[in-house]
Amino acid sequence: MTSLRPMHLAVTGGGTGGHTYPALTTIHTLRDRLAREGITLNVTWYGDPQGLEARICQQHGITFRPIATGKVRRSLKPAAVLQTLLGMARVPYGVLQAAASLARQRPDVVLSTGGYVAVPVGLGAALSRRPLVMHEQITAVGLANRVLARVATAVALSHNSSRDYLPRRARARTHTTGNPVRPALLHGDAAKARAAYDLDPTVPLIYVTGGAQGSAQINSLIAENLSRLLPACQVLHQCGPDHIQRMRGHAASLDPHLASRYRPVSYIDGELADVFAAADLVVSRAGAGTLAELTAIGKPSVLIPLEPTAADEQRRNAEYLAERGAALAITRPDVTAQRLGESLEVLIANPHRRNDMAAKALALGHPDAADQLADLVLAHARPRRKGGTRGRAR
Repeated sequence: MTSLRPMHLAVTGGGTGGHTYPALTTIHTLRDRLAREGITLNVTWYGDPQGLEARICQQHGITFRPIATGKVRRSLKPAAVLQTLLGMARVPYGVLQAAASLARQRPDVVLSTGGYVAVPVGLGAALSRRPLVMHEQITAVGLANRVLARVATAVALSHNSSRDYLPRRARARTHTTGNPVRPALLHGDAAKARAAYDLDPTVPLIYVTGGAQGSAQINSLIAENLSRLLPACQVLHQCGPDHIQRMRGHAASLDPHLASRYRPVSYIDGELADVFAAADLVVSRAGAGTLAELTAIGKPSVLIPLEPTAADEQRRNAEYLAERGAALAITRPDVTAQRLGESLEVLIANPHRRNDMAAKALALGHPDAADQLADLVLAHARPRRKGGTRGRAR
């Protein structure tokens, strides 16, 4: 009987959920895929011990190795410039640290999902001659990935348009895979969400989210529009744990009939797929992960990007969908309660337009992005199977 060696995957990327969760989803996809072939996947994640990736590894039983790195701060304030210089001084040590570890571990392949921590590990992969698959989540290409694209074996993109931001020599190595989303999001049950939050199936539902911590800006805009919107719809509002009491106070000040149509909650986690399935319209920020989710499931949305962000990425993301008819984008200086209220009223009153936006969002989506990225990782992994080469199982 052929003996199958475990596959060893090295992963780097983190700092934020936008870099961390696509990597985690891809790990789970690879693990499930290889298990069907009888192959074990061993994963080592290189990252910042203070970053989200360290906590994710602890929660999921993934081996974690800290790497010295530095973050570029775009502010020109003296304190920020000093922090950038001190951080950059750590990068060469991080590169040597990563190269030495990768040379010892000899992973079959290295997967990088971006963030400042990815730079020393990606360069270390090049020095130790390990294949590097780099993934970019945003429509533009982040600074870290513009560096790593020059040495990557393969470059995975979430959007075709991102090629234009890459160094010319890297463009021939690109593959558009999309941005991996949790498979559970594709299988939501609207009835479960309605039961969990006491929602009326006959009344259009707006789901509002500012992310896990909520958004003071979005919360204020929604609060100013509740009496205007609730006669025509119901609102489920993930407002964040620090804002829940304030939003409950706004609900208490409403007419009782209208108040019954407003559901402020601090956080939605396990029920998110069901909530998406029930929602007729989503109001949200415009992070890369959010766009991947909205397009994978085909949801019309009104996007209020967080501004400013690095490379103005959220504004670019929002405008990318808006220009293709898949969303409405409200950007500075037009972020006002009146503009949001008018936009939502128009969409709630026009289901045909919502359906058109949903179809255009779905056309931009990559619900199979995790499988596509897993394919690319396996295609560039150096075979470690005794008695044969690694195949793909679908």
